[in-house]
Order: sequence, then structure tokens, then C-alpha cells
Amino acid sequence: MTITTPAVPLVEKAARAPKSELHIHIEGSLEPELIFALAQRNNVKLAYDSIESLRRAYAFTDLQSFLDIYYAGASVLLTEQDFYDMTMAYCERALADNVVHTEIFFDPQTHTERGVPVATAVAGIDRALADAEQRGLTSKLILCFLRHLSEADALATFEAALPLFESYPRMIGVGLDSSERGHPPSKFGRVFEKARAKGLKLVAHAGEEGPPSYIYEALDLLKVDRVDHGVRSIEDAALVTRLADTRVALTVCPLSNLKLCVFDDMTKHTLKDLLDAGVAVTVNSDDPAYFGGYVNENYTAIIDALKLNDQEVYTILRNGFEASFVSPAERDALIAKLDAYWSGTTR
Repeated sequence: MTITTPAVPLVEKAARAPKSELHIHIEGSLEPELIFALAQRNNVKLAYDSIESLRRAYAFTDLQSFLDIYYAGASVLLTEQDFYDMTMAYCERALADNVVHTEIFFDPQTHTERGVPVATAVAGIDRALADAEQRGLTSKLILCFLRHLSEADALATFEAALPLFESYPRMIGVGLDSSERGHPPSKFGRVFEKARAKGLKLVAHAGEEGPPSYIYEALDLLKVDRVDHGVRSIEDAALVTRLADTRVALTVCPLSNLKLCVFDDMTKHTLKDLLDAGVAVTVNSDDPAYFGGYVNENYTAIIDALKLNDQEVYTILRNGFEASFVSPAERDALIAKLDAYWSGTTR
């Protein structure tokens, strides 16, 4: 009697695959339940009277309407233990989604303006990441500057954080996030030059709501190693060719793009067009507590809406490991783990 192995649906196959996550704002992983728990612990008054009313506020019309809620949620983070609890909650979700390597963004200026030292945030985040590493989740930490604030503020933040880059080996780079419109990457040329001189990895949000010219600025002026989002690069054929030729990865966040009305329908997302053009696109969750899904939900959304095939999903997963800021040996090991899983799973 011949026994045949049933085919595994591609969505399920992707969900079980070892994967990376390269675009996750840790403050954006704060679920409403934890926001209320921390608010109670720290005696912080919220503008919402219940978890349900807070969730109802997650009806965003653009990036700024999201950021208003995002910064309000972050107001409950005051102690090292708060940052630990938030980060560990994300790590639990990542592990459940078979994420084996993550590179986390955090926004120190969101906290220093409330009197919370950068060192407090880093200590709590790093301690949680160290605990998660014991369970198979390796990680890096990237300090992001808020682009709606001045470059002088970013420079001061960078100088204050410099000792932490030496104290916490997991902290390996700087990034640029927050409101894109009206705040081009060129605004932050000096602080990125200082970070580059220190040998740090560089990333920047560009080409989400901002135009393709912002991606050029991120590449040519900031000299970034990766571009966060970058979905509007499809509007410039020369830029797409350049991204494909140089293998500068895009950390795409599909559900975020939909929630923030970058696309009004997932079937209109540019990810597959970019993938077809040879661009190293990756899939990530951005701010999963606010955008309705962690990394596996993002894979499910694009597989269904864009009709991706087995090879396309494998390529995206592999891109995530190839674009990660790990050593060559670690990268090879991660890709080998993916290959062993993918070839051993029928579809």
C-alpha cells in the first residue's frame, strides 16, 4: 500500500517556517490589556475608560492619526520592568510565530521627554531579549530617532546613548521613524554620519507615505543598509532597478500599509511587483498591537491577496535572513534551518 503525504497549505507552511522580523517597533507591540495593566501599576491616567474603548480608537486614517494613539499608549512605560514586560510579551508572540531572529526598533525620545532615561528603556528591553534568546530567539536592537523632532534633538539623544552601544552588544544600529511627510531623511544627515563613523548599522523609514525621492535620500545621503517600508519605490523604475541590483532590502509591513491607508486593498499592494522585479522584500509586522496582526498574519494576508506561490514565499523568508544584521556564519545557519524545513515540507 502506498502512503501519500498530504500537501500542506502554503499559509500553514509559511506560518510554521523559521523566519526573521526586521521591522518591529517594540512600543507598537503594546496590547491594550498590557497598556491598562501598566497604567494601573504606575498610576497613569488614560484617556480611555476601558480596553474596548481603546481598541475602538484603532481606526486610523493615516500615519499621524496612528501616532497620536501610539504615543499615548507609550505613556505607561516608566520603569525597567515595564520595558521588560512589554518586550517579553512581544517575544512570546514572535516565538509562537516561529520567529527565530528579530531586529527590534525602540524610540528613546518618546520616553526621555517624559523623564525616563534611555538607559532604563534599554536595560528592560535587553533583559527580556536575553531571556528570549535562551528559548531560541536571537535579536538585535536599533535606536530610532523621531523625525518630527529636530536633528539637534536626535544628536543629543545619540550622544546620550553612546555609552549604551558599548554596554549592550545587542544594540547595533540607528534608525529613523515617525511622521514621514515634511521630514525628509536629509534632515538627519549629520547624526547618521556620526553613527556611521562609529561603525553602526543604519536604517530609515522612507517611501511609505513619503515619495520615492525620500528613498534616494536615505540611500545617498544617510547611506542606509536597509530601507524600512519603501513600497512607493515602484513609482520609479530606475529606483527599483537600483534596489534590485544592490540588494538593499525593503522591510515591508503589509497590514500596517493597509491599516494606515497606504493601500486601500491588499490586492493593490506593491510587494509582489517589487519581488518580481528582483527587489529583496521582506515581511514584518511594524506595530502589531495596533495594526491587527503579528508577522504570521502578515504572511497570510499577502499569500491570500497577492496569490503568492511556494517559491515566492520561500524567497521572501530567505530575504529576511539575508538582510539581517548577523554574522555571515549566523546567516548561513539561519538559511540552512529554513532550507531544511522548506525542503522537508510538501505542498
